[in-house]
Amino acid sequence: MSAAATSPAVGSFYLRRRSPTVSMPRFRMAVRSAAVSLTPLLTKLHNDSATPLPLLRHVAESMASDMRAGLAVDGGSDLKMILSYVDSLPSGNEEGLFYALDLGGTNFRVLRVQLGGKDERVIATEFDQVSIPPELMCGTSEELFDFIASGLAKFAQKEGNNFHLPTGTKREIGFTFSFPVKQTSIDSGILIKWTKGFSVSGTAGRDVVACLNEAMERKGLDMRVSALVNDAVGTLAGARYWDDDVMVAVILGTGTNACYVERVDAIPKLQGQVSSSGRTIINTEWGAFSNGLPLTEFDRDMDAASINPGEQIFEKTISGMYLGEIVRRILVKMGEADALFGESVLEKLSAPFLLRTPDLCAMQQDASDDLQAVGSILYNVAGVESSLSARKIVVDVCDTIVKRGGRLVGAGIVGILQKMEEDSKGLIFGKRTVVAMDGGLYENYPQYRRYLQEAVTELLGTEISKNLVIEHSKDGSGIGAALLAAANSSYI
Repeated sequence: MSAAATSPAVGSFYLRRRSPTVSMPRFRMAVRSAAVSLTPLLTKLHNDSATPLPLLRHVAESMASDMRAGLAVDGGSDLKMILSYVDSLPSGNEEGLFYALDLGGTNFRVLRVQLGGKDERVIATEFDQVSIPPELMCGTSEELFDFIASGLAKFAQKEGNNFHLPTGTKREIGFTFSFPVKQTSIDSGILIKWTKGFSVSGTAGRDVVACLNEAMERKGLDMRVSALVNDAVGTLAGARYWDDDVMVAVILGTGTNACYVERVDAIPKLQGQVSSSGRTIINTEWGAFSNGLPLTEFDRDMDAASINPGEQIFEKTISGMYLGEIVRRILVKMGEADALFGESVLEKLSAPFLLRTPDLCAMQQDASDDLQAVGSILYNVAGVESSLSARKIVVDVCDTIVKRGGRLVGAGIVGILQKMEEDSKGLIFGKRTVVAMDGGLYENYPQYRRYLQEAVTELLGTEISKNLVIEHSKDGSGIGAALLAAANSSYI
C-alpha cells in the first residue's frame, strides 16, 4: 500500500476536537446569489461523480479482469498481484511464543503473543511502540536497523512470566514491512524504494530481512524472522485465525490495499512452483487500479499536481490521504467562481492538503440546525466565513465525494469476490464469506462504511449479500504477523 503525498498535514486518520464556536462574521455575505449560482457547479459535480449500478458493475468486472491479467504475467495489468509466499495460514493449532515487528511509518511497533493451540488460543499479548528519530529516517541502513534491533531487544528483556519459550527453540518474528518490496520467499524480500519520508542509504536492492537479522546479531539478540508480510496480508492472517471463512482483507486508511486467498493453480505466472496447501495470499496493490472510474476535473488536477501523476488512481479516489484534498479543490473553485464564502479571502483554503479527511467526517456528523460544527471547521481550518446555505453546500460536496469513494470500494470488493467465484463455483457466493477491514478511514467514517455496504448489496443482490460479512478487524496486522511467524515456524 502506498500513499504518495508530501504534505505533513495528512497523517493517520483520526478525529480531532474542534472548537464548537464560530467567530462572528466581519462582513455581510452574498448568501442568496451564492446558493443560486452554485446549482450548475453542484449538478456537474453530482453527474461526474455518480456511481450508478451499471458503472459499479463495470468497475467490478474490470477489477476481476485486471486481476487475471496481473496473475498471468508480471506487468500484465495495473494490478501488480504480488505473491506473498504465504502457503500456511494460521489454523488455530499454533503453540508457543512469537514476536511481531511492524515498521510502516515514523513509529515501529513490537508485539509478543503466547499461543495455546485450539483450546486456549491467545493466552497473553504485550506490545510497545517506539518513535524513530528523524535523523535515522535519512541515515544509513545499519543505523536504522540497529536502532530497531535495540528496541526489540529492550522489549524482549521485559518478557513476563506469562510468556514461555519451548525448550530447544529460538524466538521467531513476523516482520510487517509496509514499504515497496519484491518478495522472494516467505522470509525474504528486496526493498524497491523507501517512501513515507524515509530516505535511508544502503538498503535499496537489499533483502530487508537480512538487514534486520544482521542487526539482531550485532545486538546479541537470538531471534530470527520467519515471515515477512505487509499490513493487508497481516490483517487477513489475523482475522483468519479466529474465523476460517475470512477470504479477503482490505486496508482503508491514509492509503489502501487489498489481498485475498488464491488457488495456486490459478496463478499462471507461478510457472510450476508448488505450495504445500495449494493456496496462497495475493497482494493486489489495488490502489493502482484505474479502469472505468468516474473522475472529475478536480481529480485530474490533483493527480497532475501529485508526485506520481497517472499512478495510484483508485487510491486517489477512495483513500483517506486524498478525500479531503479533492473536497478542498472543489470548494476553492466554488469560492472563486460563485462566491460561496462571500468576500472571504481564500488564501488559507488554497493551501494543498489543508483540508483533511477527518474534517470531512466531522462536518458530516453535524446534525445541528445551523450546522455550527461545519461553520467552525470552515473558519478555524480553512479561514473562511460561511452562511447556512454555504455550509449545506459544503456538506453536500463532502457527501458526494465520500459516497463515490465508499461505493467504488464496494465495487472493488465485489470484483475480487467475483473473480474467486468464477474460478470455483460456490466457493464464495454459496456460503458464508468474510471480508476483514482495517484502517482509520473505515473505522471512523460511518457514512463511508454505509455507502460501501450499500454498493455491495446492490451488486450482489439481497440473497447473496446475506452470506457476505464485512467486519472490522482492528489492528489485526500486528498479531497477524506473529501468527504467520507461528504458521511458518522452522520448528513445525
